[in-house]
Amino acid sequence: MIQSFISVVIPVYNDLPALKEAVPLTLKMMDDVFSGFEIIIAEDASTDGSTECAASWQEKDSRIIHLHRDQRLGRGSALTTAALQAKGDIFCYFDVDLATDMSYLPQLIRAVTDGADIATGSRLLSDSNITRSLGREVKSRGYNWLVRFILRSRLKDHQCGFKAFNKDKLLSLLPEIKDTHWFWDTEVLVRAQRKGYVIEEIPVIWREGPGTTVKSQDIWKMGRSILNLWWKLHVP
Repeated sequence: MIQSFISVVIPVYNDLPALKEAVPLTLKMMDDVFSGFEIIIAEDASTDGSTECAASWQEKDSRIIHLHRDQRLGRGSALTTAALQAKGDIFCYFDVDLATDMSYLPQLIRAVTDGADIATGSRLLSDSNITRSLGREVKSRGYNWLVRFILRSRLKDHQCGFKAFNKDKLLSLLPEIKDTHWFWDTEVLVRAQRKGYVIEEIPVIWREGPGTTVKSQDIWKMGRSILNLWWKLHVP
């Protein structure tokens, strides 16, 4: 059993059906493997009942913390807020739809306890097992190629919502992170590499869910974000 105290964050925005399934499954996984943990539901001004669901879980279990915001400020902003309030030695998060197989969570966290500064699930390693539409596959590979080419990242997959951090290392990085939405994941990994952080990619089983909160406009914004980050890193 892993002895470190773990802060697990589930970012949520209008994800009521997925949230109802994710919380009990996460509790069971954490109880089985980890000696001490907290689960933070970082809920970003939901309007579909996710707010009330998260609040009810907080009332039922003292290990669950509900962070609610009245105004939607973005997924990345919610993760930053959660990191600043987390009590764990290790900070990890995964998407509420549980697209990444939860059985990989102990391996993800153990990579950090064994010395990595960051561990991240990767859908683009040869040992990964991925099921998703052709369109999404093409967009993902194209996006990650641009990040490697333009931002000189050495990683295969930047946007898999399945990551763990040495929390002290993450806190030292957060003042530099400017993105507040989906590009947050990529910016964290790119800036961490420039600081010499040890990052371990882990092959995972990943299944595309029936819906996604990543919209077409988000993809275009993330493309512009790649160029914007390059400018910030290279132009005084």
